[in-house]
Amino acid sequence: MNPQSPPSRQWRVPRVLPAVKALGALALIALGLLFAAGDPVPPTLAGLAAAGLLAWALRDVVAPVRLAVDQDGLTVVRGFAGRRRLPWATVEAIRLDRRSRRGHTAETLEIDAGESLHLFGRRDLDAPLDEVAATLTAARAAAR
Repeated sequence: MNPQSPPSRQWRVPRVLPAVKALGALALIALGLLFAAGDPVPPTLAGLAAAGLLAWALRDVVAPVRLAVDQDGLTVVRGFAGRRRLPWATVEAIRLDRRSRRGHTAETLEIDAGESLHLFGRRDLDAPLDEVAATLTAARAAAR
């Protein structure tokens, strides 16, 4: 793939999600201070949880694109904000896993690249996972 050519399609976290996480962190801090009553434990625990939530929000800002596809393969997010290129030859399977439990259905898009398995949820891609799986499968078939 030419580094200057844009990906054919990319999926990212919803744009509002980092702000919601940051507001949640502020709410945690406020609740920790509200319930402190002179005890340092509640604000400390709330601060630690808020720091984790802010780090999670920061990841959404630094690496918003979780998955991209083009004619040569896939680019997936790796680690906190890294990227990993998966040529089509390394992609063994693209599956949509649906599990129902207690009236709730959870979906996960699985990309099996042999030595690594990449999992994406609805909130990672901001798109219906069945449509993403269909797009990836069609791109993979077109590249062969």
